[in-house]
Amino acid sequence: MKLKYMTLLCVCIFSSGITQQLLPSRPVATYSIIAMDETTGQLGVAVQSHWFSVGFLVPWAKAGVGAVATQSFVKVDYGPEGLKLMESGMTATEVLRILTSQDDGEDLRQVGMIDFNGNVAVHTGKRCIKHAGHVTGDNYSVQANMMANGTVPKAMANAFENSKGDLADRMMAALEAAETEGGDIRGKQSAAMLIVSGDPTGVDWKDTLLSLRIEDHPTPLVELKRLIRIHRAYQHANMGDQYMETKEIEKALSEYSKATEFYPENAELPYWSAIALVNGGRLEDALPVFKSVFKRNPNLKTMTPRLTNSGLLIDDKEILRRIMNQ
Repeated sequence: MKLKYMTLLCVCIFSSGITQQLLPSRPVATYSIIAMDETTGQLGVAVQSHWFSVGFLVPWAKAGVGAVATQSFVKVDYGPEGLKLMESGMTATEVLRILTSQDDGEDLRQVGMIDFNGNVAVHTGKRCIKHAGHVTGDNYSVQANMMANGTVPKAMANAFENSKGDLADRMMAALEAAETEGGDIRGKQSAAMLIVSGDPTGVDWKDTLLSLRIEDHPTPLVELKRLIRIHRAYQHANMGDQYMETKEIEKALSEYSKATEFYPENAELPYWSAIALVNGGRLEDALPVFKSVFKRNPNLKTMTPRLTNSGLLIDDKEILRRIMNQ
């Protein structure tokens, strides 16, 4: 009976919305940015904090709807509820006004919102721990609390406005500027970046272009930047795979080559370039690539004969023999 009672109690706790009690009762000292790329319509959130797994709490986004960063004494509801209200047709300003008016703890909250039209709204409660503040601009907002210096938000804004590249590059620049300015007074621990498509399909996994979380790391921004680079490599590798399926070998080669440029330390990416070369009738070009790859990762050599049965490598015994001799 005791076990059954405990099971029912746990179910009741989680199903009744009391999960908020399991979330931080101390401030998630954080700096973050919400932004929209006005060219692509992509929406994004990026964040760094001295708190474990900040990506679980702070960033929320939905393609064609908006993005939210909820921090300080975190009330996670601002994320999903904010997106729900924006999806109903409300602007970010209207949504934030409604949610803060219903929140008895709004003095302790820090929340940034942007809708798919680029409307920005931000709230820094008067009881957020110093230094706390925010700066807004065209299609973005930066917000920070418990910072070493009050200049952090302005530094983030300047970096975002003056940086080049895509949305990930520009948000990364804002995070790095915050850290250079002193960042969280307690240090650093976790980071996250979330970007959704500007051309929504209505299918969440398809509309999520990038979702990276550094849960616990001595230099989370360095690790986040590394994973963004690897993410880009595999975007090109995946495109290469698609072109391989449709026998568009030259396009596949181009994509695999780009993947290798982004992630040269991974032997598998040039391996698939070599496979594409063979299938495109360029065995002589492929052989030195195989030789280098097999030296770095002998398991790829073991795997190679298995590819013929899957149709990924041309079924030719002489060609396979020459490859395996590398």
